[in-house]
Amino acid sequence: MSATQTGAQTLGLSGLQPVSELDARLARVRELLSRELAAVTPGEACLTCSFPAEDGLLLHLTRELQPDIPVLFLDTGYHFAATYSYRDRIASDWHLNLINLLPARTVAEQEAEHGLLHQIAPDRCCGLRKVEPLFAAVAKYKLWLTGLRREQARSRAALEDVANFKLPSGVTVRKLSPFADWTTRDVWQLCERFGIPLLPLYDLGYSSIGCEPCTSIPTDPNDPRSGRWAGKKVECGIHIQTAVGSECG
Repeated sequence: MSATQTGAQTLGLSGLQPVSELDARLARVRELLSRELAAVTPGEACLTCSFPAEDGLLLHLTRELQPDIPVLFLDTGYHFAATYSYRDRIASDWHLNLINLLPARTVAEQEAEHGLLHQIAPDRCCGLRKVEPLFAAVAKYKLWLTGLRREQARSRAALEDVANFKLPSGVTVRKLSPFADWTTRDVWQLCERFGIPLLPLYDLGYSSIGCEPCTSIPTDPNDPRSGRWAGKKVECGIHIQTAVGSECG
């Protein structure tokens, strides 16, 4: 049994999407990626990646069209050791144009000044270590690719595959979420097909993986993000801004 199949069993996934239906979904994603990447010049598109299964699949498909696309990774300093190890492995094996985004302060500096914000004020911690550095980086691009899916959380139920996204700075970027209507099973089935190795933390029962202090095994089997932030919130703040001039792709 492959690692992907083992992880799927751990997460309670069973059965397969019919090949014809999955191939049709895949064709639509490839068409969308091709169209949107062709509309910008090289260097004007980026892909944000925290290395879950969705991002691995998105990287695989995007690299078919633009192998050197900038891959933005939020290096919060709080990730699991397994996440850092996996990031380095994939970056090396796939020759990624990886850009590690760092917060203004190191973990030690932040904790010395504010204490354990991830415990006492998780919104503030996410704001400093995720939202601010990512929005500053994304503002330099015209097209922003993500692996977001509606099924991931109730807060993402209205997610569109293409939307104009206004950053706090006033800059608007085109945000692309080609897997918006995909299921976890869809993603994992194609990862298996393409031989994409997955983050080993899935095999331990994690379903939504962020910073180690704020990630646990899900408490609700029907809510993959129920293991995030000890139930205090469901989003870090990056993907809950209001979209401007949204449109279906």
